[in-house]
Amino acid sequence: MQLNIKKTAALTGHNGSVYTIDKGLSEQTFFTGSGDKFIALWNLQTLEAEKFAASFPAAIYSICHIPEKNLLLAGTSAGSIHILDLKRKEEIKILQHHTEPIFDIKYSLKTNCIYTAGGDGNFGICSLDTLSLIKIKKLCTEKVRSIDFNYVDLEIAVASGDCNIRIFDLNTLEEKKTFIAHTLSANITKYSPDGSLLLTGGRDAHLKIWDATSYELIRSIPAHNFAIYDIAFNPDASLFATASRDKTIKIWDAKTFELLVRINKENFDGHINSVNKLLWSTFNNYLISAGDDRVVMVWEVSKG
Repeated sequence: MQLNIKKTAALTGHNGSVYTIDKGLSEQTFFTGSGDKFIALWNLQTLEAEKFAASFPAAIYSICHIPEKNLLLAGTSAGSIHILDLKRKEEIKILQHHTEPIFDIKYSLKTNCIYTAGGDGNFGICSLDTLSLIKIKKLCTEKVRSIDFNYVDLEIAVASGDCNIRIFDLNTLEEKKTFIAHTLSANITKYSPDGSLLLTGGRDAHLKIWDATSYELIRSIPAHNFAIYDIAFNPDASLFATASRDKTIKIWDAKTFELLVRINKENFDGHINSVNKLLWSTFNNYLISAGDDRVVMVWEVSKG
């Protein structure tokens, strides 16, 4: 498969490392959160910032936009989760059930819950209705880094700094399986959209592909030179991208796991520091990347 890559924009405005990205208020917008304690909203049509800015008392490590409830959740380096009502344009609640940075926030309409991953080794579950804590599970003494859902088998995968991936039943939260996925911290966990595969990335720079039924290892790929921080599938699930501390983004064939493109500073005028987060938008099939260089880049990816 031949890919054509074009850098469409380099969006600047953040004054700190950009750690997180999530979908915006429409197909053509997206949110970013930064070490500068701000969340910004960007428009992929105009390739400019929208008239939106929310500031917080600490660096933003994770964001979660819940369009069905008009809510925006911001997880900070201080372990607080700030909940903004986007309709009323105000902060309505602060959750403080973690004592260390919030590395991931996800929500499920199926369970009506919000899930949080903390640097304190805790996995939190909150009610989407009451916005209050239901349960907190101590998983390990290391950081809990990433959460993802498999709606086919009704499971949640959680990656953590003790190198393990833990699989929970989506409905009961019973721990179904725990396995060592990486030799160093397991940083990111991502199910394929059809639920057949689980992809994980670690501080050991390896990309691992697992059968999502048996959790047997299918492939182990020394994908990067340093830690892998994120994995994102494109809208039709034929490709996925990995982001790394080695300053590169790599795009892979989702069927063969063949490396198709390496996006770096030299070849594509890419990032000059760690790439922390990816979002593959349905708008123009744009791949959005953000990193420690404080720049948000928009990539046009087309099959040649």
